[in-house]
Amino acid sequence: MNNIQPKISVIVPVYNTEKYLAKCLDSILNQSLKDLEVLVINDGSKDKSQSIIEAYQAKDERIKSYEKPNGGLSDARNYALDKAKGEYIAFVDSDDYIDELMMESMADLAEQHQAEIVFCDLVKVNEKGEEFRDLPQSPQLGEKLVLKEDFTIFGEMSCFACNKLFKKSLFDQHRFMKGIHFEDIELIPKLVLDSQVIAKVNKPFYKYFERQDSITKTHTKKGLDMFIALENVKNYFEKSDYREQKKELERFQILQGYYSFLAYVAYVKDRKLRSEMIETLRIFLVENGLTQKKIKNLKRFDAKYIVSLPFKKRIFYFLSIINLNLIKKL
Repeated sequence: MNNIQPKISVIVPVYNTEKYLAKCLDSILNQSLKDLEVLVINDGSKDKSQSIIEAYQAKDERIKSYEKPNGGLSDARNYALDKAKGEYIAFVDSDDYIDELMMESMADLAEQHQAEIVFCDLVKVNEKGEEFRDLPQSPQLGEKLVLKEDFTIFGEMSCFACNKLFKKSLFDQHRFMKGIHFEDIELIPKLVLDSQVIAKVNKPFYKYFERQDSITKTHTKKGLDMFIALENVKNYFEKSDYREQKKELERFQILQGYYSFLAYVAYVKDRKLRSEMIETLRIFLVENGLTQKKIKNLKRFDAKYIVSLPFKKRIFYFLSIINLNLIKKL
């Protein structure tokens, strides 16, 4: 296998996830598609993760183990991209796991439709492995998306790297931005803008593990990195073949810059910081002409987004719009 290009390079960054790593690696090695290499990047773990990686490497030659000083998720992914040999690239976080048919199904679609990117649905799972929230991905759109004919996907996609299969050539000119939160939001839209065909399968192949103890720990001033990501995407969009699709850029900016950002701010405990973040959001909306009407009327999956949300979230976003207006008046 060392001299033959594998179909898919699966990249697994690891940082202190000894409790979950075996389940993750088992789910990858047990894929129905066997033509894989699995690049496991130990990004400076201080627990027993490396021992687990070495045990798996000893029993399956498809595991490629690498150790490096801690540099963060983007740095670990980029390190692996420089070494990956596959025709396609997939990313799996080391505390998540995947359905055994994921890689085969997505690779088949990529070849059938000559797609640069293929994506699937996700489902959130808890500590017990119980699925508790579906994360559907554009269920109203067809299996094959020719972007010059229908660019809808850009304005409503979730920018996860981990539920997608990418043609490796997309990364010839791109890497994940180091040192920021929301590195997926900064990069994935650019890869879409470099694509012509995207395919999708609406099955929850990716099992996204949400650790309850991590929700409030990671919400800091780094949340403001969202606006670095959005600015970089906007600049890239304006130079792309799809630059006339201004409506989809607006939808993308509202979904990520308003709804996703406020979902992050909701967990920020420091009041002064929260006020600073809200003010930055207000400025972003004004500078990009994103009005209250546009926010309320945003459609995702052919339905008004705010109406589709649970009642408490709906109230939260409505109150946020009011607060933004109050800040503007003050």
